[in-house]
Amino acid sequence: MAVARMAYLCKHDKNKDIINKLKSQNDMAYVISSDCVACGTCIDECPSGAISEGEIYSINPDVCVDCGTCADVCPSGAISPAN
Repeated sequence: MAVARMAYLCKHDKNKDIINKLKSQNDMAYVISSDCVACGTCIDECPSGAISEGEIYSINPDVCVDCGTCADVCPSGAISPAN
């Protein structure tokens, strides 16, 4: 958990340009599978507000900071790295 927070803080500071360049090459860092039970935990815990609720939950790659919090808190294990 501490590693995810460190990465999150780092991505907002001096490495933001590098992260944005990598995101443009690979749009999604995390994906939500059909195992999602729509509990809303990921939405509540996402520090950047990148996850939206609809017919299915989705992660906006332009807003996501790739911190991994969503995957860490998902009770059904439905969120995982895209690669």
